[in-house]
Amino acid sequence: MFNARVAPRVLPNLCNAPRSPPFTALQSRQLSSSSAPKNHGRRVWIRAFSIGLVVGLGATAFQGFAQAHAEAPEPITLKTKKEILTYKEDLRDRLSSQHLQVKRSWESPGVYAWGSNTGRVVAPDSDEEFIKTPRRIPFFDGVLLRDLKLDRKFGAAITEKGDLLQWGTAYSSDSRLPALTLRGKDLVSLALSRDRIIALSSGGKVYSVPVSKADQASGPKISGGTWISLWPTPANISYRLLQPKELQWGEKVSVIRGGLDHVLLMTSKGRLFSAAASGEEFPSKGQLGIPGLTWNTRPAGPYDQPHEVTTLRGFHIVDIAAGDYHSLAADRDGRVFTFGDNSLGQLGFDYSAEAIVIDTPSLLPIQRLYQGSDMTPRVTGVSAGGCNSFFTIDATRVVGQGDDPPQRGLGRVTADTFSCGQGIWGGLGNGRWTHVQGTPTKVKALSGLFEWDESTSSIVPIRLSRISVGSTHTSATMDNVTHVGANAKTPENDTNYGADVLWWGGNEFYQLGTGKRNNLSSPSYIAPLDTDADKEKGRRGENRFQITPRKLVRVNERNVNLEQRVECGRGVSAVYSGV
Repeated sequence: MFNARVAPRVLPNLCNAPRSPPFTALQSRQLSSSSAPKNHGRRVWIRAFSIGLVVGLGATAFQGFAQAHAEAPEPITLKTKKEILTYKEDLRDRLSSQHLQVKRSWESPGVYAWGSNTGRVVAPDSDEEFIKTPRRIPFFDGVLLRDLKLDRKFGAAITEKGDLLQWGTAYSSDSRLPALTLRGKDLVSLALSRDRIIALSSGGKVYSVPVSKADQASGPKISGGTWISLWPTPANISYRLLQPKELQWGEKVSVIRGGLDHVLLMTSKGRLFSAAASGEEFPSKGQLGIPGLTWNTRPAGPYDQPHEVTTLRGFHIVDIAAGDYHSLAADRDGRVFTFGDNSLGQLGFDYSAEAIVIDTPSLLPIQRLYQGSDMTPRVTGVSAGGCNSFFTIDATRVVGQGDDPPQRGLGRVTADTFSCGQGIWGGLGNGRWTHVQGTPTKVKALSGLFEWDESTSSIVPIRLSRISVGSTHTSATMDNVTHVGANAKTPENDTNYGADVLWWGGNEFYQLGTGKRNNLSSPSYIAPLDTDADKEKGRRGENRFQITPRKLVRVNERNVNLEQRVECGRGVSAVYSGV
């Protein structure tokens, strides 16, 4: 990996914990490439031969005696394809922890979780208060999920078939195993409010489901026909439908994001709607993006009816995010709008006692972050959670004032990440412990990174694949070059490797997975999810967790296109096998 401005450099080792590896993603790939091990092996062989020759000349008599009284061992002969593959895989496992992690994720898909367990979410079968390091939830062994969201008191997941699973003490005080609740709706994604689960179906319908099992049983149930019978039949649980009005032909809700009291709905036509999402509190901090809308001024009809954010009409929205009480929206031209609570600078504007709440979507002047440089920024994604916001930006090198074309580097893109909001627990990821951060600050550890792409024979920027933001902590999955093509026909030193994952922020419930309780203000690595597997191969904690990218593999006697994903919740974290 190389610095965007000067000489080449590699992605630094960001982990403060002693278990983190002392080498970078690029170095680890070089060590596991098809060329490096061969050269390394050749050097070792020459060195061993030279030493052996000297020792052998000085001990000829002893060797002759030994040969007379001992038989030489027979060479290992591999006959079948299975034996050859087993031999290769054993060598790969010993050579690379990353290869072993990828293989285990395919062989044993499931869910790892850690953090606060006061609501029996990360370990439903345990009464432990904290789960300090990643631990599998046995219920999900071999299970593939479409989505998963976690709170300290309840968890929700969508099965491979599109049904809703719920667990945790907020669902039921007797809950020890996830239970199927909303079925037959072909759900694809989830968002959580303080007391409801918002679920989106493949057809664009949005369901608002109470978290509590008792409320699901006692509340009103919607009647509707099924494909078997057109006669109306009541649903098995109580839920509400959040249906935007006046959708255009072919338009449907395609993305949902939720805060404690609100939910954002983005449509396939790039329009943005917002709605109340909690049965306890009506949104009151401008996070709906509807100026003047309060409980008292709301229009007639359901309290949680979606409202179009008309201020953004005409801007084609392509990405949205929601924190506890604030909202973000990015359009296809690389602009970003923010609205809601700004008490800690989470909207990207400096704090003002006279404007703590901004209820109208406001354009964030991203250009000012690159003022004085020859870079043109474009927002490529937004993420939010708790009281923090994150922006990923592609900055393109352009002709500057006084430049005489042609100039080197023109058109080169640098991928940067910026954050704002609350940083007292390290949530900004910039190495500082700032209480209020209005102007977005660069997360240097995740910005200006490059690597060599062998498939294109070029240097490419390392972007972020996704960011998952909890209430006080965050995880970033890098979009670095990965390799999952090692097979029986490739050399034994051809190893698989995944994407780098880094963590930072609050760690009061051990949600960072380091096994320690100290907060981290800089992105850091954690150990592999299955440390016992590494120990079996002779490694002792010098490796880091890498996440498996999407790949068509065979699971349970069938071909499945799956990947691992990270989810940060309120004081909890998880990694799951997603389809």
